[in-house]
Amino acid sequence: MVPDNQTPVIGFAGFSGSGKTTLLEQVIPHLREKGLRVGVLKHSHHNIEPDKPGKDSYRLRYAGSNQLLLATSKRHMLFFEYDEPEREPGLQECLMQLDHSRLDLILVEGFRDEVLTKIEIHRPAYGKPLLFPQDDNIIAVATDNPAEVAGLASQTLLDLNAPSSIADFVAQWLENGSETEKYLAYRA
Repeated sequence: MVPDNQTPVIGFAGFSGSGKTTLLEQVIPHLREKGLRVGVLKHSHHNIEPDKPGKDSYRLRYAGSNQLLLATSKRHMLFFEYDEPEREPGLQECLMQLDHSRLDLILVEGFRDEVLTKIEIHRPAYGKPLLFPQDDNIIAVATDNPAEVAGLASQTLLDLNAPSSIADFVAQWLENGSETEKYLAYRA
């Protein structure tokens, strides 16, 4: 049973510098070619400033607005300002801020330790450990060196340098994956 007002979610998890953003940048056009409406939720540990000083929206945010919706004919941006210092947003909270009626799939970058179905991004040359041995929600490992991971991973191995095949895997998962996997992020 598909939950009301919820879109299937799959995460891309890996250590900093593993290539998550680059991979998503390459996979998204292939998913769009398949007719999918794709949303992306990216977590960052850095402070961001997506607005320009002096612009009206910037001025209104810094005047004390807790939420600001900047709307144009091409896009809109919703800014949330939090009074709590060092507040970390929750995955479910962020997912619920998206307009699910306009999406077929949500890709999550980051939130590595959250409970959601994931594809691990792993580059053996970086010397970082594999995540899947400690995370039962990783269903595939995308790597640039499958030979180094082949004997270790029971998950599906994907070629990190073949974004179209990763998009095919995601589309197949979307079509044939279990309801539990698709909506796991909402149940945690």
